Amino acid sequence: MTSNSQPVWYTATVAGDGLQVDAPSDQPLLLSLEMGGANWMSSCRNGTCRTCIGKLAEGSVRYQVEWPGLSREEMDEGYALPCVAYPCSHVVIEPA
Repeated sequence: MTSNSQPVWYTATVAGDGLQVDAPSDQPLLLSLEMGGANWMSSCRNGTCRTCIGKLAEGSVRYQVEWPGLSREEMDEGYALPCVAYPCSHVVIEPA
């Protein structure tokens, strides 16, 4: 997404309780979850404390920070930090 383009609107679903929220591509996933009423644990909001870690059951995210606080192995296994993750598709996420 370029700075001049409009955000793409996706849906984020919390696995287990089925809560679905709007998740625009220009907003961190955590903010979308909170605005939609999810009780998702968080603390630092910059990708270092890992309090918000979750696992993507479906979908993909991107990061705007160089190192989002996850190892390559964790990213390969589908873990994400919603505080700094931006959706690239519809996602289903479960608390870790």
